Amino acid sequence: MKLLEDILVLDFSQYLSGPWAAMRLADLGARVIKIESPRGGDGCRQLTLKNLKVDGDSTVFHSMNRNKESYSANLKDPDDLARVKKLIEKADVLIGNFRPGIMAKFGLDYDAVKEINPQIVYASITGYGTTGPWKEKPGQDLLLQSLTGIPYLNGNGDQQPVPVGLAVVDMFTSANAVQGILASLIKRMKSGVGCHLEVSMLEAAVDYQFEVVTTYLNDGGELPNRSKVNNAHAYVAAPYGIYKTKDSYIALAMGSILQLGELLKCPPLLNYQDQKTWHTKRDEIKQILADHLITQTTTYWLSILEPADYWCAAVNTMTELMEHEGMKEADMIQEVTRKNGAKIRTTRCPMRVNGEKLFSSKGSPVLGEDTDCINEEFKL
Repeated sequence: MKLLEDILVLDFSQYLSGPWAAMRLADLGARVIKIESPRGGDGCRQLTLKNLKVDGDSTVFHSMNRNKESYSANLKDPDDLARVKKLIEKADVLIGNFRPGIMAKFGLDYDAVKEINPQIVYASITGYGTTGPWKEKPGQDLLLQSLTGIPYLNGNGDQQPVPVGLAVVDMFTSANAVQGILASLIKRMKSGVGCHLEVSMLEAAVDYQFEVVTTYLNDGGELPNRSKVNNAHAYVAAPYGIYKTKDSYIALAMGSILQLGELLKCPPLLNYQDQKTWHTKRDEIKQILADHLITQTTTYWLSILEPADYWCAAVNTMTELMEHEGMKEADMIQEVTRKNGAKIRTTRCPMRVNGEKLFSSKGSPVLGEDTDCINEEFKL
């Protein structure tokens, strides 16, 4: 179902935060034209995980550029720039994720673009905003995680700071950009006027931590205190964490320590009658649990805890996840195909509309493969 049918998006961005946002709009039915330099295009084409490429481009690029067209343009060339400006006249949304001032060098900053198309929704994604001492720093996920304290929430208390093993700041920034773009399009429908939407990775990274930041601000400035035993959340009481069992691992979320003691037949847990001790003696309790849970298999413990509706889960490997019936029922994997026939398996949009899953068989574009067709279609 194409909820954004007839919406034209120009994606000037590269790497992750901008392209992911543009892809989500494409998943929802928008037409997305990716504007790329003829000299290599989006840098993410060559940014690999495990040095893995398919049809000459990294799996990273494939994973966030499906369902797009690629238009090759050298913005330093007056003729190419003129053609791009004609595209802008027709566009509903423009997305860029460059350092402050880069788009202005090409005469494509918001004020200039607004003169070309007053109705356009112009989305600027930056690392740190356009002002302040960090504005020229590279907007890279690990650096943003580090500057905003996220690694001090992960790992055990006796470990060094541990970053999240995904580009979470990029992803959260992208999600905020998509929300802002959709809201801006609704506003434009009513007013007929576009707007300049700005999202920074810095602000998104702080918002990503809304729970712990709010706790810090209202707790006298106490720093996060990671558990030294199976930490999973620096602010949550025992038993919250992942525990080794006889054959694998099990995750325990929030729950009663007393109920857990009864279900697991672990008498030492019944000594913690005061719920406050689940916080104040968190590590002590978790060590008792760790010593007890390792005596039986994950399946054994799940057979006791799940019927009692105690919040728990197996800790799956990627292979176990993909083979599980729950994952098969979610139907989250799709195969997409390039125009040249190259195929890659990837995820689908996680939304459903009126019960319909949002699949798209169109793979990411080869650099510049749609340039001639777009020139002809738009008479550029």
